[in-house]
Amino acid sequence: MEVDYGNIKVIGFDADDTLWVNETYFREAEEHFAQLLENYETKNKIDQELFKMEMQNLEIYGYGIKGFLLSMIESALDLSNNTVSQATLAQILNLGKEMISRPVELLEGVTHVLEQLQDKYRLIVLTKGDLLDQERKLEKSGLSQYFHHVEVLSDKKEENYKNLLDHLEINVKEFLMIGNSLKSDVLPIIGLGANAVHVPFHTTWAHEKVPVEEQTGNYLTLNSITEIMKYLN
Repeated sequence: MEVDYGNIKVIGFDADDTLWVNETYFREAEEHFAQLLENYETKNKIDQELFKMEMQNLEIYGYGIKGFLLSMIESALDLSNNTVSQATLAQILNLGKEMISRPVELLEGVTHVLEQLQDKYRLIVLTKGDLLDQERKLEKSGLSQYFHHVEVLSDKKEENYKNLLDHLEINVKEFLMIGNSLKSDVLPIIGLGANAVHVPFHTTWAHEKVPVEEQTGNYLTLNSITEIMKYLN
């Protein structure tokens, strides 16, 4: 695919699984959760019920670890018919606390790319999730110095992006979004007429997966975030 980013002035970066590791920790927590409840149901059934609970709760809790934790507790109560022990509930709470307190593991090449781009472009973070948790991760990451603006969105649909770009007075033709999720970081941006780069992460939450027939549009897919330098220099 031939691309021309000569008119780009602002670059937006997703945070989780684009700048640092995130989804891996959710999958690990799910494994531990299934082990805690193995006396009540099969792992497959536990995984299915937890995901169903997360989807039901998205509008209430939003995205992030806290909503995930509350969904685990609610699922444990349902799967056990309200007989799950206080000790097990305490262990589930600890799973969430451990996720929140984990160190931030930057993805390879992220710091180098930001260092190369910071003086040439206006860099911003556009992520979704829990505000406190995302602010904490950004501070732990040591990457704050590279960004002109950080926005934690409740969701990442076309309307969310449009409202933000309008608020920041960013011309869509001068904007490039880089992220790991086709559903959240790429397709809504393409729908606005802006530019997007897809950098897949090895693990994708089921809610973020896009059917093959919907994976269409004029966007660039890279194996690593470092490859973007070929198109911006």
